[in-house]
Amino acid sequence: MKVNIFNKQTDLPISLRIFKRIAQEVVAFEKHAFDEVTLHFVDIKTISALHDQYFFDPSPTDCISFPMDEADQIGYKVLGEVFICPRVAIDYAEAHCIDPQTETILYVVHGLLHLMGYDDLETNDEKKMRRAEKKHLKHLHELNFF
Repeated sequence: MKVNIFNKQTDLPISLRIFKRIAQEVVAFEKHAFDEVTLHFVDIKTISALHDQYFFDPSPTDCISFPMDEADQIGYKVLGEVFICPRVAIDYAEAHCIDPQTETILYVVHGLLHLMGYDDLETNDEKKMRRAEKKHLKHLHELNFF
């Protein structure tokens, strides 16, 4: 799977190689077959503008996902795009005494899960999302991504 990464922020160093492998691993671990996905690492201003434009909320958020093609589509399939804000991860990590890189990985996993059909608006859906996030973080940790 081709993973496009655009890093338009300077708050946290991003290893393009590692995040490409993380994205590929998450999609493969979910047993999905897509040809392409794009990750955008953006600053507070950008994520806030996107949040306002698409969700009518100008506050910063961790990530926003835009799905594209369906899994059952025939031919070249684009999973979608995820916009991730490392500054939000840094702020959350500092407040909770955790690693901002790990928090950013969680945001990538969360965004990719949204692209693959997971939701977190209803209580039952949120529980499924949290279980999937934990499963993926454990798997990525076992593969020494963090």
